[in-house]
This record gives sequence, C-alpha cells and structure tokens, in this order.
Amino acid sequence: MINSTHVSYFQLDAYFDTGLFKYIYFMTVMCLYIFILSANVLLIVVICMNRSLHEPMYLFLCSLFVNELYGSTGLFPFLLVQILSDIHTVSAPFCFLQIFCVYSYGSIEFLNLAIMSYDRYLAICCPLQYNTRMTFNKVAIFIAVIWLPPVLVNFFTLPLIVPLQRCGNVITKVYCDHHSVVKLACSDTTINNIYGLIVTAFSVFGPLILILYTYIRILRVCFSGSKQTRQKALSTCTPHLASLLNFSFGACFEILQSRFNMSSVPNTLRIFLSLYFLTCPPIFNPLMYGLKLSKIRVKCNNLISSVGYEY
Repeated sequence: MINSTHVSYFQLDAYFDTGLFKYIYFMTVMCLYIFILSANVLLIVVICMNRSLHEPMYLFLCSLFVNELYGSTGLFPFLLVQILSDIHTVSAPFCFLQIFCVYSYGSIEFLNLAIMSYDRYLAICCPLQYNTRMTFNKVAIFIAVIWLPPVLVNFFTLPLIVPLQRCGNVITKVYCDHHSVVKLACSDTTINNIYGLIVTAFSVFGPLILILYTYIRILRVCFSGSKQTRQKALSTCTPHLASLLNFSFGACFEILQSRFNMSSVPNTLRIFLSLYFLTCPPIFNPLMYGLKLSKIRVKCNNLISSVGYEY
C-alpha cells in the first residue's frame, strides 16, 4: 500500500507517442487557445466598455465569457506542456489544483446557463415586470450565486481527496479528474462517493429543473402569443439553447466516462470527447453570441474598426 504522502506525482496514461506530429498538435492547440483568449477578452471588453450593453442578459454573458477564460486556462497551458513532453507526469499539488479548476468551471458554466434561461423567461413571459424583477442588485446577487457556491463546494472537495491512501499513481486521461484520483485509493472512499453523488445531483439537477421550467413556460407563451413574441423568443433563445446543448453533450459524456467503463470506446475518441466540454464551449460561445446578437456584433465591429484606424 502506498501512502498518499509518497505519491508526489501522477502519470497521465492516455497520451501516446505521435512522433513529429506532436509539433502540429502543439501549434493547433496553441492557435485554439489564442483564439479563445482573443474572442472572449474582446467580448468582455466590449460589454464592459459600452453602457448600452449593461443589461442583465449581457452581464450574464460577460460572466459566461469570464468562465470560458477560467476553464480554458486551467487546461490549455497544461496540454501544451504535455504535448511536447516525453514523460507525461504531473505533480500532485498541480493535479489537485486542476481538478478544482475543471470541476468548478463545469459547475459555474451550467449554473450560468440556467440563470440565463431564467432571464430569458422573464424577458419573454413577463416583459412588463422585467425591469423591476431583474434590477442591477439582483443581477449582482445572481452572478454571486453563479460563482460562489461552485467555488466553495469544489474547494471543500479537496480535503476529501488529498489525504486518501493510494495504491497507484496512473490516471488514464490527458488531464487530472476527481474520479480517476479517487479510484486509485486503497482506503475507504464511501464518504467521497456519497459527497460526489450529492454534489453531482445538485450541480446537474438543480440547474436542469430551472432550465426545463423556464423553457416550458417560454414555449407556452410562444404557442399562445403573437408572431412578434415568437420572433423575439427565437432570436434570443436560439444562441442560448445552442450553448446549452453544446455544453451538455460534453458534460454528459464526461460524467458517464467517470462513472462507467468506457474501454470499448476507441482511445482517440475518448480523449476528444473528454476534452469536448472544456474546449468547444469556449470556442463556440463567443462565436455564437458575437455573430448572432446584433448589438454585440455592431459594437465589436466598431471597436475593431477604431483600433485598426489608429494603426
């Protein structure tokens, strides 16, 4: 039995020798990361600098884009180092830090999308009461609710996994995740499993219930309302639904992969799908909202044009 104090590093076993192709993979991942940083920072700056965009929907979007930066920064620099490395190991403290970043990112993302669905419900179903029910103070409270509980819950997960006694240090993934580390334990993990199930249930089903409730109400209003109401719902809900489905697909696979044996799935596909919820939303969301929402699109074009004119 190897005590946790003796496990100073973990070995990531999902990486395989790609020869000289590793430089192509490195440049591809680097370009993706630069695009994620540029696109999300651009939209955050545009929303913060323009008072006309200081509305609840855009402030929640700003929170979403900040989370995209947070989640991708918890993964991409690490991936870049591992791609070029011949020995795929990670120190135990950094592994635990990455677990915290990855899981808090996922919880914040889903909760942010749930609050955005509630905002769309108020705007479409209660337009006359929207300004009184979605004040700036309430928006600030909602953003605090989006960020604080996931951060605290995932922070208090660490004292449960760090002291575990482990019989090995091999993780069959390209990054550290909670369940892979817990599976290495020799000691009793009942408390970890119960805590993990409770956290997963609240992180998934809490926001999911809110999302289902709001969209059922929105659909009822759309079917019984005017053509103008349907057009408004379609224009504002389409990018949100696309973001929600995109993230949910990747998150569902990650939850299933952590709980069930996925050895029958090809390794390359497993790697791609395990990275999906950490890589695709940060790329997809700024493109979707930047192109679909006309107010953001116009402001982005103005900012880029003004910067280009100065040079």
